[in-house]
Amino acid sequence: MEVKPTYLGTMIALGTAAFGLIAALAWNKFITDLIGMFLKAGAGIWAELAYAVIITIIAILVIQALGRLAERTP
Repeated sequence: MEVKPTYLGTMIALGTAAFGLIAALAWNKFITDLIGMFLKAGAGIWAELAYAVIITIIAILVIQALGRLAERTP
């Protein structure tokens, strides 16, 4: 049985997305625990705000770096 290139490409994309989600969830847990080490218990909304700000800054930096890389790639 021959595997069509479109099917194979779709399966590779789905597998990549699945592993990317798993990695993102692992990093989410790590960063949440790391921030929890520096904030006192029961910080509540302020801890969530700090987490959101930190993640947003990291996301902006990564997206900018990927954009610069895309511009350099022929």
